[in-house]
Formats: sequence, structure tokens, C-alpha cells
Amino acid sequence: MKPLLLHDFFLSAAQRYPRRTLASSGDKSLTFAEAADKTKTFARALFAAGVRRSDRVVWRGGTDLDLVPLFFATASLGSIFVPLNPGLHDDETQRALDLCDPRLVIADDNHDGQMQLSELSRASSTSGIDIATVDETDGHIMFFTSGTTGASKAVVLSHRTTVLRALPTLSDFPCGALVSMFPLFHMAAWTSAIGPWLSGDQVVFADGGDTAGLLKAIQDSRASRFYAIPAIWRRILDMDLAEYDLSSLQWSNTGTSPTSTDLLTCIHEALPHTMTSVTYGSTEAGGVCRLAFEDLQRKPSSVGPPLPGVSVRIEDGELWVDSPFLFDGYFKNPSATAAAFADRWYRTGELAEIDEDGFVSILGRRSDMIRSGGEWISPAEVDTVLLEHPAVADGATVGVPDDSWGEIVTAFVVVRPGASLTMEELREHCSRHLARYKVPRRLVVVDEIPRTGATRQVQRRHLLTHATIPTA
Repeated sequence: MKPLLLHDFFLSAAQRYPRRTLASSGDKSLTFAEAADKTKTFARALFAAGVRRSDRVVWRGGTDLDLVPLFFATASLGSIFVPLNPGLHDDETQRALDLCDPRLVIADDNHDGQMQLSELSRASSTSGIDIATVDETDGHIMFFTSGTTGASKAVVLSHRTTVLRALPTLSDFPCGALVSMFPLFHMAAWTSAIGPWLSGDQVVFADGGDTAGLLKAIQDSRASRFYAIPAIWRRILDMDLAEYDLSSLQWSNTGTSPTSTDLLTCIHEALPHTMTSVTYGSTEAGGVCRLAFEDLQRKPSSVGPPLPGVSVRIEDGELWVDSPFLFDGYFKNPSATAAAFADRWYRTGELAEIDEDGFVSILGRRSDMIRSGGEWISPAEVDTVLLEHPAVADGATVGVPDDSWGEIVTAFVVVRPGASLTMEELREHCSRHLARYKVPRRLVVVDEIPRTGATRQVQRRHLLTHATIPTA
């Protein structure tokens, strides 16, 4: 039986549609044939650099179209592609490198690495490759996610898992470009792009922080699909959409963060010729539920029923998931992997309900993890940095609910006698140790941090109920 290998599916698409555009960013583009040729060149260069099956290849840098052939080249060697957020602080990056123990670190011109991506592109190795057999259960990509104790965990996805996750989005023929707002270090960038690529479609990478640029990308590429987190959709809806030709758009989707009925209504009113769905999932579980367009008003607080092939259940209020799309474990962390599963069921950590029609509603997190703008943030990690500020006697971090971002990282601080602390000072301090998305955006000064008597653990929910929280 032929194994499900990601690079085989890609090369098949390149054979079918060699002259079609595979990916673009700004004024740069890459056809399927060009990407397939570079994939083979990169594989030879990686092999010459000593990369073998199961080795980790780290990427440090921003979005670059040559990452696409690098991604498929590592897959063809049976090695594991590890994209790191370039916004991570040096010590955060080092912890990630220590964990994944890479064979090779490739970087752009703005970051340190053992090899620059431009060098790989210029590699002229023509020697053959003695490739070990790649199995569909081999890992091909690794994403880092924050742990509940502050220690990052590395989620490994196999060829089989990724191909199966892509299959529900495949079409027999190309059906239009997808505009992606996610940078290529982000899990959502890759998972949303693979389906279109395997179908022969173009993926347009645009800066999520440039609202006008996103709309222009949709217009210029005649995109049929666009997905954005709620915060980006609110920025888009503040624009004068009449200035852009968005008539090609068929799907205007959202998810990742809690999505209000009001936002869904506004998207539909602004783009009445499109259909909107809400998707719920995670790096570990892949897609879990989807709320279809026709159910948006009927089930406004739901994330929809489970996707085909997905089973869900509620145990002690927590959502458990069983599906062929589940991740393959945390790298070098068997205890965390074991804790994440009960038999074959993945424990999501989400408090949820299932109604009589089988629709799932997410009520909150069982743990204290913060979900802001689609990113998971460990409050324990931020707490450690807060407590290093000389003006802070005690402190804790909480995710405060927000319609646009899902949650806002909020610092609750007890200031030392005789000292003072401003939001600007706190952000400057935290920015020296944490990635930008983890830095608190609100500051609340309190008399004390509620903690348990015996273990002195922070009682974060008490902070939310006993403090006045600023709205800006």
C-alpha cells in the first residue's frame, strides 16, 4: 500500500499544474514547476550538509517564498522542519533549540544561523542522495506551543497526519487563490496552505498587520478564500470596502479566537456574496469542529458539530477528541504526551458543552492558559518576567476576555513600597525577555495577589472577579 507522504502529494500537484502559481508575496511569485525544481535542489544541498532522516532543520526568519521548497525538501529526506517565531527573545530561542537539538539552523539575513537561506538557494550540489525510506508515520514538522508551567512543548506532526488534515479541503480542480494573513513560522500558515497547494491552487502570503495590503492582495489575486482571526476582521470592517474589488471572494472565514455573533453578522453584511464559517481546532488536534454558514444564526454560540471522522465527548466538563488528525506526541516529552491523552482520547483542556443536535460550545479553559490573537501564552512564563522587575513585589498574569483578541494579556501587580510602575515601563521590561505577543497590554495595580494557603499558587480567577480592569 502506498504510504501517505506529503512531498509525493506536492510533486503530483506540480506535475498536473507546472505553470500555475504556487505561492506569492508582494511582487514575488513561485510556480509549481519552479518550486518542484527547488525542492530537489534544496534536498541535495541539505543532504550535503549532513541532514538525514529524523534530523531537525530549524528556520529562523520571516516569510520567504523559498521556505516552501525547503518545507517539501525536508519532507523528502524524512527530516523534520522546525519554523521558529523570529520575534522570540534570544533566551526563548535558545530553549527551543536546546529542546529540538537541530542538525542545521537556517536563517534569513536578519538572524543567526549555521546557513543562510540565500546560501541554500545558491547551492550547486548535483550529487545523488542516498535517502532512507521515509515512512508516513515519520515526523515532518514541529511547532512550539507554550506549556502550562512555562516550559515550551514541541508538537510533532507526521506525514500521515498532515495529509489527512489536508484531505477535507482538497478539490479535484483548482478553485481559486487563498490569501493567508499568517507568517510562515506560524502553524496556521502551513496548515491552511497545504490543502490549496495539493489541489493546484495559489496561496498569497500578506502581512496580517497591513489591513489595506490584505484587501489589495484579495483584489489583485482574485482570491476566492480568506481566513482571518476576529481582531483582523474588525480592522477590515473599519475600512471602506467599496474601494476594493472583492467580488471574487466566495469564503470569508474566521475562528481561532472566540467569535461573537455581532462580528459574524457584520462580516455577512459587509460581504453578502460570501459564505462564512467558524472553525475550531488546535495544533495538537487539527480541525475539530466547524460551524457552517447556514447555522451561524441558529447556533450563534457554538463552534459547530465535529468534522467528518472526528469524535468528541465531555468528561468532567472537558472536551475530549478522538480523530485521525491528532498529533503524534510532544518531542522528547513522554510525560506531557501521556498526560494529554486518556487512552486514545486527546484531552483538549477546553471546558465545553454538547447540545441535543451535537453542536459543541466552548465555555473556557480548564487551565490558566491565555489565548490571545490565536496564540497560546503561558501565564506562568510571563509571571516569571514580571517578578524580575525591581518595582514589583508580587505579580501574576491573566487573560481578560476581549471581543477582538479573545483575551488580552493583563498584568496584576503589587508595587513595592515607595516605588511606582507605569504600563510603558512594564512593557519595556517584558519586551527584553519575551516575544511581543506575550508582553502584557494592560496593567492593574492591586493590594495583593490571591494565592492558595499551602502551595502559594496564584488564584487567577479571583483576580478577574475582585479587581477593576481598565478597558484600554
